[in-house]
Amino acid sequence: MNLLVKRSLVEQAVDQLRGRIAEGAWAVGQRLPTEPELAAELGISRNTVREAMRVLAFSGLVEIRQGDGSYLRTALDPLQAVQALSRCTAEQARETRHILEAEAIGLAALRRTEEDLEGLRQALRASGAHYHDDLDAYVECDMVFHQRLIDAAHNPALSELYRYFSGVVAATVQRNLSHVPRCQSVFDLHGQILEAIEQRDAERAKRLSRTLIES
Repeated sequence: MNLLVKRSLVEQAVDQLRGRIAEGAWAVGQRLPTEPELAAELGISRNTVREAMRVLAFSGLVEIRQGDGSYLRTALDPLQAVQALSRCTAEQARETRHILEAEAIGLAALRRTEEDLEGLRQALRASGAHYHDDLDAYVECDMVFHQRLIDAAHNPALSELYRYFSGVVAATVQRNLSHVPRCQSVFDLHGQILEAIEQRDAERAKRLSRTLIES
């Protein structure tokens, strides 16, 4: 079987499984049928089922637990959300950051723990080491810092939303910092946000976050 045909079969299997999930064939958290059971039910090979499940796991629909089987993680396909985010304009991304990021950072200032602060300090030190040279390394470290800011709000829904949105943020940061030399004051805003969170100053943290978004 050539690769093109194999890929087509996997795509068909993915579509079939997504359809079953959308129809409510399984409840969220439920263990899915085994590979042999799904292969018999869908009329395809076990290898095709295995590849299809990997695709669903990558998109966040399914969780594969080694030695225990596959479980339905959500009935809403996160891939659709990711695709919608990838199509948003720079202005739409900016608006979303103001609504999601700045407000979450305000909550983080009120709810952060000492463990959160230590994680943020570590992430800021890591990103600071790359700010004026390796842009790819800086963006990777900066996304860790931003995710930890959101996580410090201790709201799982906000954290999960930001994980999907972080790709858009990373692209924005990459674009804004593509010029050299880079403005030190932009990086310094990160430290000021952390300081405001340490001081539990929610309004200052939000204000600084908005300034950073507009930088």
